[in-house]
Amino acid sequence: MPFTVTVQPSGRSFSVEADEPVLAAGVRQGVGLPYGCKDGACGSCKCRLLEGSVLHTAHQSKALSPEEEAEGWMLTCCGLPQSDLVIESRTVVGAGEFAPRKMPTRVLSIERPAPDVAVLRLQLPANDRFQYHAGQYVEFILRDNARRSYSMANAPTRLGEPPSIELHLRHLPGGRFTDHVFGAMKEREILRMEGPFGTFFLREDASGPMVLLASGTGLAPIKALIEHMQDRNIIRPAVLYWGARRRADLYLHDWALAAAEALPWLRYVPVLSEPAADDAWTGRTGFVHQAVMADLPDLSGHQVYACGAPVMVESAQRDFVERCALPADAFFADSFTSEADKHAQTA
Repeated sequence: MPFTVTVQPSGRSFSVEADEPVLAAGVRQGVGLPYGCKDGACGSCKCRLLEGSVLHTAHQSKALSPEEEAEGWMLTCCGLPQSDLVIESRTVVGAGEFAPRKMPTRVLSIERPAPDVAVLRLQLPANDRFQYHAGQYVEFILRDNARRSYSMANAPTRLGEPPSIELHLRHLPGGRFTDHVFGAMKEREILRMEGPFGTFFLREDASGPMVLLASGTGLAPIKALIEHMQDRNIIRPAVLYWGARRRADLYLHDWALAAAEALPWLRYVPVLSEPAADDAWTGRTGFVHQAVMADLPDLSGHQVYACGAPVMVESAQRDFVERCALPADAFFADSFTSEADKHAQTA
């Protein structure tokens, strides 16, 4: 018998099977619950459990600690209901607009803008329009039904002809999917994917200044956001901070420079954490989120959109809120959690 979950303060209710995570049921029924990784690693779906009980499957303690669980917090992505539930969670407008669906896709091109970065163009099924919000991601379904997630790097207004999505992948040696991408993958190969997923997209009811914060291939969804704003004539002051180790890791540096030059509302600040002598780097150095804090010590009127390595996202969220007066609900993130990250420190 299914259970009923009621979300406060919206009052929205939906049904959940006894062995089904709350988030999966919500996504299936178009309920806009916030989430990121769906694997108990990032904590984006953490919310208050007001009534009822849940059983959590394996998750990382940094996403939900035993102390937090005892205080009444839960993760919707791995919380299995044991009764009817009442939870307290903000709802994300537009999150359920495009229902995830499975589809085949064909590899159109593979480019290597950096030694360990691949840019894939994937052709979408003909006569079957794929819709998503700029900033969302798709999951590739591997042969054993394992999944790997990657964000669209082009706005939905820029699918081109034939319609295709752009993905940025960093090679993780030993990674099942990226080893294949950087090894045997050929053009015209057919892949299976499902999407769109995620609640990382522009909150268009706001008009204040934004910080767009990326590390590594976390640039991908940020690039889609910028293209979306440009194509929809959304004019908000924004500054893109892109962090990398060395100059070669800024694999779309020229694109970012051109975007900042073309868009009066956009600035671009690249930051290298470990520039090499032969980089001849004269720009900013250090941790990218600390560069934001040095330039913008008061973030009280801003929104922040952060993507990339979990340690960067976590540090930025903590420090911006605690030290720069950023409202906690003005930080939106997509933590690029690898399979190794997901299996580390699993509770």
